[in-house]
Amino acid sequence: MSDAPPPHRPYAALQSPNYRRFASGFLLSSCGLQMLSTAIGWEIYELTGNALDLGLAGLARALPVIALALPAGHIIDHLSRKRVLVWTQIAMGLAAAALAVVSAQVGDKSAHVWSMYAMLVVMGSARSFNGPSRASLLPMIVEPDDFHNAVTWNSGIFQLSATLGPVLAGVLIGRFHAAWPVYAFCSAFCIIFALSATMLRPRHADIPSGGISLRSMTAGVSHVRREKTILATLTLDLFAVLLGGATALLPVYAKDILKVGPEGLGVLRSASYVGALVMALVLAHRPPFRKAGRALLVSVCGFGVCTIAFGFCGYFPASFGFPVAFVSLFAAGALDNISVVVRHVLVQVRTPNHLRGRVSSVNSVFIESSNELGAFESGLVAKFFGPVVSVVSGGIGTLVVVAVIAVLFPQLRKLGALREEPPDPLAMPAK
Repeated sequence: MSDAPPPHRPYAALQSPNYRRFASGFLLSSCGLQMLSTAIGWEIYELTGNALDLGLAGLARALPVIALALPAGHIIDHLSRKRVLVWTQIAMGLAAAALAVVSAQVGDKSAHVWSMYAMLVVMGSARSFNGPSRASLLPMIVEPDDFHNAVTWNSGIFQLSATLGPVLAGVLIGRFHAAWPVYAFCSAFCIIFALSATMLRPRHADIPSGGISLRSMTAGVSHVRREKTILATLTLDLFAVLLGGATALLPVYAKDILKVGPEGLGVLRSASYVGALVMALVLAHRPPFRKAGRALLVSVCGFGVCTIAFGFCGYFPASFGFPVAFVSLFAAGALDNISVVVRHVLVQVRTPNHLRGRVSSVNSVFIESSNELGAFESGLVAKFFGPVVSVVSGGIGTLVVVAVIAVLFPQLRKLGALREEPPDPLAMPAK
């Protein structure tokens, strides 16, 4: 009898009506949020001309994710994840609408910027619940055998929205010479996802009983500490993104170094997502990696090299600087998407369902806040040493982090095919 694995089905998840409802709303919402991120960076830099203020915008979004992570995870695991997703989408839509109103007002620049920071704090608070609820809901709306495929397509859908969002934001800003239309579109797209999520029909899963307590809130942290491969993967991504993320300084590169304006900014912001989208399509059409740990380490190392190349794009002749920047960001995005897929699948399949909300919240602290704290770090270094030093040193730091993690966590180097993990994402531990 043959032991050959079943044939790979690249479109398995997309054949589910439940997943298609989820994916269509997620596409619009993600597109709107990427539009907002592009516009907020452009508007703040236009108002202040200070790279540090770009970092403060990232900090305003990151602090609520960190502060609310533990209670958010407990609430997500003890309530309907679908309901949490719906209400947080509505909250983000209302915050984006408020940003549109603030942006349309003419007044004191300082008050204008601080009002925008306040709305970003609200959005960050909603994101602390939204991301983990969405991630932990995904295994409940697809069949267990299709989960890995759903993660790959989910990543591709996010990359598609992130590709379109910055370009659309750049076009709207260039057309209206203002950012408020971008925020209005974002608000509408978030509300549409909320409506789409109400039609999801997740599979039943037991909801843990018991009130909120320190032990319950920290159960996700305890699980991550026990699962060394999860801990290694999250730690690797945390420091790689914290040091190697150049996205926060794209407004500086677009305006002061490459001199390509808001339209060029939109193209640069989309470059890494185009690369990630291409890689997502490649991953969807091939079986999972047989040596996932090695693939993860090599991809993050390549991400660091591409970041260094982008940092030096301003030293090329004017006709080559922009293409070098685009290609560097494209390649960085493609390599980063490998780590995204490996990490997300690993975190979900090695976590029992009753802990998935809390572990996803820990994941949010490592991943989502690292993006924003990385933006603050990039802005801070750029303030004192310049944007080129900030980006290049971050890429070098990423290479150092890969080497350190590979030595400290041999379990990650030995991680094999993710299909070897428990097959049913809803499986509960034996009592």
